[in-house]
Amino acid sequence: MPIALTPKLLDLLLHLLDHAGTLVTKEQLLDAVWPDANVTENALAQAVSELRDALGDEPSAPAFIKTVARRGYRFIAPLEPLEPTDQAAITPGAPSAETPRDERDRTIAVLDFTNVSGDAESAWLSAGIAESVTADLHGLRQFRVVDRWRVTEAARRTDGSLHEMARELHARLVVLGSYQRNAGRVRITARIVDVASGEALADAKVDGPLESIFALQDQVVVQFASELGVPLGSAEIARPAARDTSSLDAYRAFSEGRVRLESLDIREMPKAIADFERAVAADPRYALAFAGLASAELVQYEATRSDNAPAHDVLERAVRHARDAVRLDATLAEAHATLALVLVSASQSAEASLVARHAVSLEPSNWRHLFRLGHSSWGEERLRAETQALELYPDFAFAHFQMAMVHVARGRLRDAEAVLRQGAAVQDRQIARGSRFPALGLHWLLGLVRLADDDVEDALAEFDREHRLAEPHRLYGREYAMYAMHGRGAAELRAQRPEQAIADFKGALQLYPHHAPTHVGVALAHRLIGSADASRAALAAADDAVRTLATHRPVEADLVSAHICTARQDAAGAAAALHHLLDTAPPGFAGWTIPVEPLLQELHRSQGFAGILTRLADRAR
Repeated sequence: MPIALTPKLLDLLLHLLDHAGTLVTKEQLLDAVWPDANVTENALAQAVSELRDALGDEPSAPAFIKTVARRGYRFIAPLEPLEPTDQAAITPGAPSAETPRDERDRTIAVLDFTNVSGDAESAWLSAGIAESVTADLHGLRQFRVVDRWRVTEAARRTDGSLHEMARELHARLVVLGSYQRNAGRVRITARIVDVASGEALADAKVDGPLESIFALQDQVVVQFASELGVPLGSAEIARPAARDTSSLDAYRAFSEGRVRLESLDIREMPKAIADFERAVAADPRYALAFAGLASAELVQYEATRSDNAPAHDVLERAVRHARDAVRLDATLAEAHATLALVLVSASQSAEASLVARHAVSLEPSNWRHLFRLGHSSWGEERLRAETQALELYPDFAFAHFQMAMVHVARGRLRDAEAVLRQGAAVQDRQIARGSRFPALGLHWLLGLVRLADDDVEDALAEFDREHRLAEPHRLYGREYAMYAMHGRGAAELRAQRPEQAIADFKGALQLYPHHAPTHVGVALAHRLIGSADASRAALAAADDAVRTLATHRPVEADLVSAHICTARQDAAGAAAALHHLLDTAPPGFAGWTIPVEPLLQELHRSQGFAGILTRLADRAR
């Protein structure tokens, strides 16, 4: 009988099976299943307990997994290896009733196609062909097809070898391919390889003019299907029509723009926008290109989101282009998911949640859409969506940040800390491996949580880690570098070291000269050393910033007003500003940092602050 296991429990079971009959120590299991992660033996014990439950095993009378006290575990059930007796037993298109096969056996990953000729002009085809073959394999409905984003990440995390990639992606099947362009023609060769046996299950060879690249790509999977014995029912591959464009120029521009977009390097965004604009100019009905354009514009806007006056004109264009994508193809989940993202940034959270739910209904197993639903929603719905996203893609560290936000707003800082430590371990491992977009912000938020518990030294260590990781060219890099320095200043202020606090706050202001909370921090530090004039000047700078924020970022204006009132020992004014924030903010996560804002610490002891925290927690249910 099939048993449903999470990827982590499957890894645990496979490692025990690989060492069946022998003792596997706790340390060996932690290293094998959670490499480089900061995971305790309690997590291992919980995982073993969940695996036993799934297997129907009893710890007191084990049939499968025996505990060796204080040392580790031993898999004790007898194993009978199964050898496939014919091609049908290992071919995904022709399953044998006598040969059980778990989900891993049907999982297939398409690697980038090799540019044999080394022609720079056709380099865009490397990812473009792989994307198309991936989409067509989805259409066969015979495989669990690995998301291309994950394939690219795995290539960065490993040495790129076939077995390393397959292991990283939990895929038994891999598509390897190459192409060669000669003048106006292109030749594509590809094969499906069973990594476990080393056998090629299907081959494809196609050749034709470059302008027929769409038909050539589809023929690759048609030939795969023929060799695997998978009936197509017609000559057409069942895949989303929205991917299609009849314009080679549009397809090339889109493919080049997507590579730049997915780097999430803010230096590449103007070029990405230009690529997508070329794509939609070449084909004004290319819905996927409009979604790409909106995404690139959103990244460009997000790089300014912590400015007192962000680039709202760029955000407005992103909303418009995302709506164009939905209008052109209402069945395109990527269009709805993109619209949800940009609507969140535009503070239209109610519509964003509806749109994100629709994206998930169109593609329920797409982890990116589930993440976007979590980003668009709040409270319990966000926790559910991000948990589902992590089940599909356990290495997406930023989902932990999104979940921790809910716990912070609820005032459940211990839960937030636990989630953040898990996410930070994943993030740090990704950065060490050179992953394209490891999350930022986890160490910063963990520092705020530790500072809220008055652990100044631990908080400083977390802020320092954040600052080291926040490269300015990465999306949110400059922002979190500033937040790390601001957090450092607040921690030094808590430790009654005002000179060092001023130095840290000035470091934050070098990145964002008009950051109002940092000016408040400077004012408090100068007050501690008796510099009244400097303190007043810093508060005046914060007052000036609030006037700009009131026009462009009203929620932030209320929060900063609370900071300023707290610094001026006006608890009633601070409470009024926070109540106004909660009264006027759109549904969602506005004000979620209030419980851990270090410059509001004095407010915690004031009458009525508990009511603010209760209101914030109620919003996060």
